[in-house]
Amino acid sequence: MSQAKSEPPLIAIVGNPNSGKTTLFNLLTGLKQKVANYPGVTVERKIGECYSQHGKKLRLIDLPGAYSLNARSPDEAVLRDVLLGRREDTPRPDRVVCVVDSANLERNLYLVSQVLELGLPTILVLNMMDVAAQREWRIDAAKLSELLGVVVVQTQAVSGKGLIELKLALSREDLSLPKWQSASLPDGVRAALEQSRGPLCQTGAIHSRASLLEPLYLLSDQDPTHYGIADTQIRRIQELRSQMESSFPGWEDELVAERYRSIEQLCAQVLKRPDQEIETITTKIDRVLLHPVLGFVNLMLVLGLLFFLIFKVAEGPMGWIEAGFGWLGTYVEGLMSAGDLRDLIVNGVVPGVGGVVIFLPQILILFFFIGIMEDTGYMSRLAFIMDWAMSKVGLNGKSFLPFLSSYACAIPGVMAARTIDSPKDRLITILIAPLASCSARLPVYSLLIGVLFPVGKVGALTQAGIMLGLYALGTLGAFFFAWVFNKCVMKGVASPMILEMPSYKMPALKSILLQVWQRARMFLVRAGTIIMGISILIWAASTYPKSASEDKALQLENSFAGRAGKLIEPAIAPLGYDWKIGIGLIGSFAAREVFNSTMGVVYAVESEDDDNLAPLRDKLAAERRPDGRAVYTPLVCISLLVFYVFAMQCVSTIAIVKRETGSWKWALFLLGYMTGTAYVLSLLIFQIGTALGY
Repeated sequence: MSQAKSEPPLIAIVGNPNSGKTTLFNLLTGLKQKVANYPGVTVERKIGECYSQHGKKLRLIDLPGAYSLNARSPDEAVLRDVLLGRREDTPRPDRVVCVVDSANLERNLYLVSQVLELGLPTILVLNMMDVAAQREWRIDAAKLSELLGVVVVQTQAVSGKGLIELKLALSREDLSLPKWQSASLPDGVRAALEQSRGPLCQTGAIHSRASLLEPLYLLSDQDPTHYGIADTQIRRIQELRSQMESSFPGWEDELVAERYRSIEQLCAQVLKRPDQEIETITTKIDRVLLHPVLGFVNLMLVLGLLFFLIFKVAEGPMGWIEAGFGWLGTYVEGLMSAGDLRDLIVNGVVPGVGGVVIFLPQILILFFFIGIMEDTGYMSRLAFIMDWAMSKVGLNGKSFLPFLSSYACAIPGVMAARTIDSPKDRLITILIAPLASCSARLPVYSLLIGVLFPVGKVGALTQAGIMLGLYALGTLGAFFFAWVFNKCVMKGVASPMILEMPSYKMPALKSILLQVWQRARMFLVRAGTIIMGISILIWAASTYPKSASEDKALQLENSFAGRAGKLIEPAIAPLGYDWKIGIGLIGSFAAREVFNSTMGVVYAVESEDDDNLAPLRDKLAAERRPDGRAVYTPLVCISLLVFYVFAMQCVSTIAIVKRETGSWKWALFLLGYMTGTAYVLSLLIFQIGTALGY
């Protein structure tokens, strides 16, 4: 699909995972980018703008990382289809920037060789030259450029070295077409692919003018269901694939081997390596970080440091935000005359939005920490460290990466499971991913820990230890249910793990900060739209119908929200919860962090004018039952914390699970087993604790 002449050229950034392509994309585009999913598939795409050294406007698209155009996952299918011009929502790029890890040249050139065969003007970026230099590798960039017929640029994305040279290459309008030629297809395979072109055209899977590469890549796709074509096309592709396997057994393996032979011949001409492999810094560090015992101890120390920073470093900024919302409420209260509009703002919007935004510093620290682990290469090591634990429950370390992503948000964690080859492992990973304590739980945890252990009575280390315990509880729960599902629900043989270990590198702080800013912006937009909307609804439900009584507590009890809380109180009373907590539970089924905003609104609506802007944790600590007993006792707080560790309270996650599994059955199963587990465990904790006199 060609670009309109009036539009700036579209340049695709492609490369293997961990090659540094996204870091380069972020350096080139800065804040001039937007993130969204490709229509029809839950694969993220980034589109941005930049200017060449000559001031020419360019459009860049960061395509998903992949090892090959022979798709084995949805992200690889998206990469292939965009480069072939098969996606109606994304034009075919005018040119391509291939980013390779110079310290893994041969493996990275596999994808490059496939891209060059598409005939698009291409720039080859040799990234991580510093890592290659540590291994005493010498790459003849000029010779490589001559043999491939493309411009070759050497860069170090972390430091920004080579960025100007890359912009100069992007400015060129005289980029020649690549001259790389892989080994020709065997005559029988070529003839079979030619014959498959007609049937594929009839189903609409390819165009009649498509090159031979399209049938080749479609028939190499073992699971064509993940790129959104019609069922009739999928059946025809699978039939033709079976015919190819029957006529030419092992044809794909032969083509792969032949391609690698061509790449080896190329590398022999451009790459010089020492006779004896140099021990790299990565090897030395991995002796410690991948040690069976020391590696796990280090992981616990890293997570402990994370939670310590979440409480200690975030404490100051959280206080500023809390004071800012308090000032805003007081200012609005003094500015406006009494009435429903003032009540809506002061008792609805301000405490509702403020009750969530106050935890922004903690969420930013979490995302920054995750970005550091990803950018340094430590994230892949976590999968390796956890492989032994995952194998005990019938999975492998590859399932741990989507689970780890779920600590930030369950939605990308569920989507990341699509990279898992085994359908059984993929489904189980989807079902346990929401048990990871996501960032939406963080505000709830922090609030209840603050009530359980008020500021000043315990140190940040104690709070961090409790937080670490909650994350560990969710993780153990996920392992337990993975074991149950493997043994009782979805029996099967565990699949082996094949995982790339990237070299360690210094993190690109600018790129990480950009990603943190994007997450912060998304969080604030959510707080300013969804959370504010829910806060307004909660305020209305907590205010109407109005009672003739002047007693605000009685007005709240007779409101729609109060009646809903009273309705479910018999079911939640055995857990130690009153009807006001019930209102919070109902609201938080939309999203977990809504518990904070809901309780903020409920207690603001009920409070007298002189204390309606007090910190929410103080209001919870001061709340009393009709007989004078505290509502939020340590036992109730622990019961609530455990409930939120296990409960499935996120409509968006349920919708994504339905989309990923293609069935409401598994989405409702997820909702049922998680919420049921949360209820039973919270019930046991409160009842046993009460029986023991706590």
